[in-house]
This record gives sequence, structure tokens and C-alpha cells, in this order.
Amino acid sequence: MNAAADAAWWQRGVIYQIYPRSFQDSNGSGVGDLAGIERRLDYLRDLGVDALWLSPIFTSPMADFGYDVADYCAIDPLFGNLAAFDRLLAAAHRRGLKLLLDFVPNHSSDQHPWFVESRSSRDNPKRDWYIWRDAAPGGGPPNNWISDFGGSAWQWDGVTGQYYLHAFLPEQPDLNWRNPGVRAAMMDVLRFWLDRGVDGFRVDVLWHIVKADGMPDNPVNDGWRRGDNERDRVHQVHSTDQPEAHAIAAEMRAMADQYGAQTGRERVLIGEIYLPFDRLSRWYGTPDRPGVHLPFNFALALSRWDADGVGRLIAEYEASLPAWGWPNWVLSNHDVPRIAARLGDRQARVAAMLLLTLRGTPTLYYGDELAIGEVAIPPDRVRDPREARQPGIGLGRDPSRTPMAWDASPNAGFSSAEPWLPLHPDWRDRNVAAQSGNPASMLSLHRQLLVLRRREEALTLGALELLDAPQGVVAFARTGDGRRVTVMLNLTSRDVSLDWTGQPLLSTHGECAQRGVLRADEGLIVA
Repeated sequence: MNAAADAAWWQRGVIYQIYPRSFQDSNGSGVGDLAGIERRLDYLRDLGVDALWLSPIFTSPMADFGYDVADYCAIDPLFGNLAAFDRLLAAAHRRGLKLLLDFVPNHSSDQHPWFVESRSSRDNPKRDWYIWRDAAPGGGPPNNWISDFGGSAWQWDGVTGQYYLHAFLPEQPDLNWRNPGVRAAMMDVLRFWLDRGVDGFRVDVLWHIVKADGMPDNPVNDGWRRGDNERDRVHQVHSTDQPEAHAIAAEMRAMADQYGAQTGRERVLIGEIYLPFDRLSRWYGTPDRPGVHLPFNFALALSRWDADGVGRLIAEYEASLPAWGWPNWVLSNHDVPRIAARLGDRQARVAAMLLLTLRGTPTLYYGDELAIGEVAIPPDRVRDPREARQPGIGLGRDPSRTPMAWDASPNAGFSSAEPWLPLHPDWRDRNVAAQSGNPASMLSLHRQLLVLRRREEALTLGALELLDAPQGVVAFARTGDGRRVTVMLNLTSRDVSLDWTGQPLLSTHGECAQRGVLRADEGLIVA
């Protein structure tokens, strides 16, 4: 860990993810936009976060809501234009907020000019910018790879008589990062936005970016059962996490570091990488050739919520980190269920305290500070293509992407028109205006946690030590700047006897803590 005085902003800071379609609509389209985000910057500053990360805002046919990019250097008109982006960036910087973009390098839209050229003929100069293969000797797809959205990862193209690879939708053909032209063009995309002043990138599905040479079949998963995610019928041994991808991450990192050195304003790279800790840690690179600053750690978002399991994953994650690696934590995002939908209101408060007191950089997903919970999406309102391709098995992402609720006015102050997705059912009470005036609300708890985190150096940069605790409790100490802060989290719905000393700093229950007891569903910080 860097000395406190040398710590980067992204080590001290808290990142706030915004799904732009669902944050604030400024023009009555029913879809959020950049001007709407700019309108809410004071809310983010007052909340106490340090950076906002925007899910994709680039020109797109929206087959996968922006993760199918048709122009990497333009803003989709749904969200605004480059002038609106520049205004947002400048307004964020004036408030001391950083702004990160979502970079989607594994695939483009099938409407991107590169792919239009690539599929026009086998001898087009951009043919090798994507991954094309002949049919298997007996006919059919070249191998057994399965799309993350279900079905074969190969799409037949009748015009040129070959298959192309798509790890996600057929409308999202995979780029061929073994082609130097692709690599150079995508690095130019990063330069375009860095020159514009962005503070970094979250890199989408980074571990997918290179495929094994020869592209052999993936091993069959004998444990797969009907009703499971079809993707998991095979183990993605050859289609993801290839060693050559680390050199690409290192090249991206070198560029980010160069811009930081030239401008005196450090840029950050965050990698979306769903891998076990031992493989995740490799994406930090080496001291001589560093990789991304923060390979996203999704353990809390994907694991069971019990004290033994949570304590074990904290220990295993800390043990997996290289000496030069800085930890990070995620509770939920646009692809997984919201934390309150998983745990309920009471344990969502405990989870918030965990997220904002663990060692490392936390990422907070919009609306989690209100404890937005389960949202039922009627069949005629389903928008997620993953749900459409594999209905009824719980993979739909729409419930995690519903609009932010700002007040009790029509459409929750999100839009003057009907929102593109339904609001959560209790939005009239669960909104920013209502919770801002309630000191016991989830929003108030987040504000208090963020103030405390900023005030206590031990919580920002201090070391972490897991402590022995009664069954059902996770406890750890953070030490730094000559101060020791203890965090105790009851992951059960029963009171637990627990002797603790020190001055209570904050309880998820709000009122003063009862000594000798950690109450049901309580998180407590003492010093």
C-alpha cells in the first residue's frame, strides 16, 4: 500500500455507478440523459462520493442498451451529444467529482462501419478485424462455444459463407484483438476520451478480450443442469482469460499512467473481470508491467450472505492480492440483483456498512443508497435481451436498471413522461426527497458512512485485521494514523452477545448502541 500522503484519489475515493438511461431524464423522452445527470451532480457531491462511472453512452442501435457500440467517439443522440458531454465533464470537475466512462473493447455493434466493411467480402481489408471461421467439417458452428446470452457463440453469415464470433448477442460481433489494426484503433479511442479530460475507464468484459489460438472446443461442464444458464454448459477455458490479454491491459495502463504524469491528474482503469481470486489477482500485472488499477471484485455481489462465508471471502481476497495491488469491493451493479432485493432492507443496511468500511475502493450502485428492492417487470415491459433469450430462469437484468426515484411527484421526478422501465412499487415513499429528511433512512446512513469514511484515515487507507466473533457476526479492525476503528456486523436476525469497548461512532440502527449486545441486523462502528 502506498503511504497515505501518496495515495491516489481512486484509493481514497468512492465510485458511484450510474446507468444513464435510468438516472434523470431532462427532455421528456422517458429515458435518462447527460443533461439529467448534470442536473443531479450536487446530489452526488452532497452524498459524498468521489467519482461517477457512466454505463455506455456511445452511439448504438441499443440491441444491448449501449454495450453494442456503433461509434466509439460519439454520443448517442438519446443521451445528448459531445457538447453535452463536455458540459457534464466540466460541471463534475468544478464540484471535485471525477468522471469515468465505460469502454467496450471486446465487441462492437454489427452496425459499426468496421463490421459493415468486414462482412462485405472475404477479401475486405477489415475482414480480419473480426473473428470469422468456416463451418465445422460436418457443417454447423466452428466449435462448441456458447454465448453468454445463450445459444451458439457463432452466427452464420450467408453473404460471405462463414460464421462470425459473438460472445454476447449476434448484434455484438467480437473484435479480433490479435489484429494490430484493431489494437491501434481501440487505443486511439482511449486517447480521444483522455484528451477530452475523462478521469478513467471501466473496461467491459476485459477477460474476454483475447481467444485461444486455434479456438478449440471448451471443456463440457458435467455439472450443468437444464434451467441453469446455458453459458455454463461449457467451461470457458479457451474463450476467456487468455495470457495474451494481459499485455493489452498493460498497454492501456501505460497510456493512462502517461496521461496522468503529463497532466498531474491521475487516471484510473477498472477491469470488469468475473474470475476466482487467484486468477483475478493476475490482472494487476507486475510492478514492472502493471495491469489495470482495479480488477473488479464481485465476491460480495455473487456470494451467499452469511458470516462464515463473508469472513472467508474477505480473508481469501486479501491473501490473493499482490503487494502492489489495491483492493476494491462491489455489492451490486446493472447485471446482478440489487442488494436490497437480495437481502431485504435491514441486512442491506449492514451490507452498506460493510462495503464502505472494508479496505479498498468501494463502488456504489445508483439507487442502492435508497435500498431499492425487488421490481416486478410485467412481460410486456421486459426490455433485456438476455431475459428474452433465456426467459424464466432469473437472468433478466431489468429489475436492476429501473429509474431512480427523486421525489413523490409524477414518475418520481425522473421524467415528465412514462419511464422506459417501471419504477419500484414503493417509490412514493422510497425516494431521495423523502429519505433526505429522515435521519433513520438508508440515504442518511450512506451519507453518515461516507462522512465517517472521509474523516477516519483508518477507514480510508488503514490496514485490515479480521477479528474473532460470535457465530453470525463479521468483525474486523481498521488501523491507521495512530487510530484503531472496529467494525462489527450482525448478519443474523437475532441479538448476539458481544463485548466491545470504545466509543460508538455509528450504528445502522441509528440510536446509541447497547453495550454487550450486537442487536439483530445491526452494524456498529466503534473507536
